[in-house]
Amino acid sequence: MAQHNELGKKGEDLAVAHLEKSGYIILTRNYVYLKGEIDIIAQMGSTIVIVEVKTRSTPEWGDPQDFLKQSQINRLVTTANHYIEHYTVDDVEVRFDIVAIVSNKAGTRIEHLENAFYHF
Repeated sequence: MAQHNELGKKGEDLAVAHLEKSGYIILTRNYVYLKGEIDIIAQMGSTIVIVEVKTRSTPEWGDPQDFLKQSQINRLVTTANHYIEHYTVDDVEVRFDIVAIVSNKAGTRIEHLENAFYHF
């Protein structure tokens, strides 16, 4: 596995642990529809939370959350719509979050950005 893939997997595992510690229920990981993938789908109360995890080994070129492009957001929204239509029973609130992680020899910093972007 490539080093960046290992860092991404480690970041997702850290994000899941952080979310669970904060009271979120993890519904699924790595949900794929067409060309989109959602890293984590979680639930907090009656809200479905679509979580994009961005992990970097250094903040030297910017914060991890700065690397989410509009095309990725569009794919996330399409993929989230598919999940909501096929796997939820009732009307639910949907929120898009980013968990930004910088992890290196100096330590690990996790930042959870709720309502990181709007889907309309």
